[in-house]
Amino acid sequence: MIDVQQNIAAIRQHIPSGVTLICVSKFHTAETIMQAYDAGERDFGESRVQELLLKQQALPVDIRWHFIGHLQTNKVRQIVPFVHMIHSVDSVRLLEVINREAEKIGRRVKVLLEVHVAKEETKSGFMPEEILSIANSEASYSSLSERPIAIPTIYPWVEICGIMGMATNTDNQTEWRRCFREIKSIEQQLLNHSELLNNSAPQISMGMSDDYLVAIEEGSTMVRIGSSIFGNRDYKL
Repeated sequence: MIDVQQNIAAIRQHIPSGVTLICVSKFHTAETIMQAYDAGERDFGESRVQELLLKQQALPVDIRWHFIGHLQTNKVRQIVPFVHMIHSVDSVRLLEVINREAEKIGRRVKVLLEVHVAKEETKSGFMPEEILSIANSEASYSSLSERPIAIPTIYPWVEICGIMGMATNTDNQTEWRRCFREIKSIEQQLLNHSELLNNSAPQISMGMSDDYLVAIEEGSTMVRIGSSIFGNRDYKL
């Protein structure tokens, strides 16, 4: 039987202050999540809107919900009223929709721009040069919208807090480190554009159960850990 609280205690020993642990609770029950909550955790990550809605209604109101999966534009309005942060903004079109839905309810929404540095083509996100083009307030084009963007003037209801990325799915720690260093290098360049980030230090969401220790070594400020806390997922949930 999985001891969630023991797993959290073991992981916490390796997470320095200043790094946020996001407990990835997707496909796990509310009862299992409460074990982590009772251990003091408040940041939880979900990747499916319908599952998140059910859990948000059933679980304590002080949980900070992070959306970490691919977000369809037609579902944005369902989570904008309460989501703490959307980590997976991967297109100009999605930025536009989040801004529009946030304006409707008068709530500024925190987001991270997802950057694609992994070798798998299946992973989504902006290419590194697109992120830097945004930061330089130059014309940047999305393959989905092909329209120039300039932040924050065009999207005043979106608060860009930093970037998110994933390493290549491999056991090769050298490749993990390459990916994380590339993400970190983008963050370093964003530091030159504090107006984009409301004059605050950028957050870097990178690192999961297998590679979070390497991610922290390379500068991660948020790690997304699921199976090392909760065990294998119940995909029938």
